[in-house]
Amino acid sequence: MNLDIKQDFETAMLKHVLFKSKLRSFLYGSALAEGPARDPDQCSLGVWIAERRRSAWGSVPEWAALDRTHRQVHQQANALMDMYLQGFTEQAREGLTDLLPLTDRITDLLQTIQSKLRTPR
Repeated sequence: MNLDIKQDFETAMLKHVLFKSKLRSFLYGSALAEGPARDPDQCSLGVWIAERRRSAWGSVPEWAALDRTHRQVHQQANALMDMYLQGFTEQAREGLTDLLPLTDRITDLLQTIQSKLRTPR
């Protein structure tokens, strides 16, 4: 069970890193499917969070904070994408720095939830 949890959370962490990479790439001129980038319920991490919250693992209280923080990341990402599309390229790129505390918080929450699930009660 602990190995399953570890692998599942590693997958979630990769989804998070991939999102950050795709956002950065978009702000530097690469194409991006905007639906999953803009909508926290469409992105792969958002789907993962929703599924896990409905599972037997959903009793860990930090899931709510993870979902809330994930939605905040998407709100800020939307603002950066809009800035970029309106021609404010440098400001949008500089805004990536402002996202770091939230993206770090997601990583911390994923680690906390994983730790709680791997520790017998």
